Amino acid sequence: MGAEQKVAIITGASQGLGEAILKGYRNRNWRVVANSRNIKPSSDLDVLAVPGDIGDPEVAERIVKQALGHFGRIDTLVNNAGIFVAKPFTDYTDQDYAAVLATNLNGFFYITRRVAREMEKQGSGHIVQITTSLVDHANSNVPSVLASLTKGGLNAATKSLAIEYAAKGIRVNAVSPGVIKTPMHPPATLDFLARQHPVGRMGEAKDIVDAVLFLENAGFVTGEILHVDGGQSAGH
Repeated sequence: MGAEQKVAIITGASQGLGEAILKGYRNRNWRVVANSRNIKPSSDLDVLAVPGDIGDPEVAERIVKQALGHFGRIDTLVNNAGIFVAKPFTDYTDQDYAAVLATNLNGFFYITRRVAREMEKQGSGHIVQITTSLVDHANSNVPSVLASLTKGGLNAATKSLAIEYAAKGIRVNAVSPGVIKTPMHPPATLDFLARQHPVGRMGEAKDIVDAVLFLENAGFVTGEILHVDGGQSAGH
């Protein structure tokens, strides 16, 4: 395709939600720059794999440089990479804390800062965070302070960036999932996790992909935290 074919950067793109979001953008004929620690090269010429830890500022720099070098533009950034560690607060280790902040916050900061500079130059762009509904409804069955600390920070940053860049043609939104059915959840836990949602089921990866793509096409929406959580954030 020509230079007008749009380009998305997706972090944490090798599996789970990131892989599904990647496929969603490709199904709409977007080119994709895909990052994760262990991502493999793709046979699809419109998918550029850039391996590395998103919590490393040099990796973020490399992602942006390669995106521009290969595809010439960046239209959307999906900050999907994240670590979730559910433990009682006093059981968290210093290593847990460092790892979660490195990916969830540092990773967001390093790549988003660089991408926003490029979007400013072209006068358009869209930045999307994947957060968690637990930010809005703490659950005693799922102790998760580090998720709330970091993903709550991303929700707040989403609104702040949306206002800062509203007049510059850049939209900033977030998708806030409930529990999504992925291979990370052992089969024995699925019934319990389904009951955590008022609708009585877990989410599917497609639910999150549909939400991200809705925001992609919703040109009058910015600063939105879109809950895709089966009613969790509304109550129980």
